Amino acid sequence: MNLSQATEGKEYIIREIETEDEELDAFLFSLGCYSGEPITVISHLKGCSIVSIKDGRYSIDKGLAQAIAI
Repeated sequence: MNLSQATEGKEYIIREIETEDEELDAFLFSLGCYSGEPITVISHLKGCSIVSIKDGRYSIDKGLAQAIAI
């Protein structure tokens, strides 16, 4: 299951980041988005998802949400 399929308001644990892009991996890691970290989907909007990671809220696009396995 990936983040774009997640239920709003429920906390999940990130299993892995499924991307070939090293820059994207480094960016997600800087946000605190890596394996074993809890993540909560606040809401799904048109083409993006609002997520809570650690103490921050971020808007990520659908493609990125599909790369985050939970």
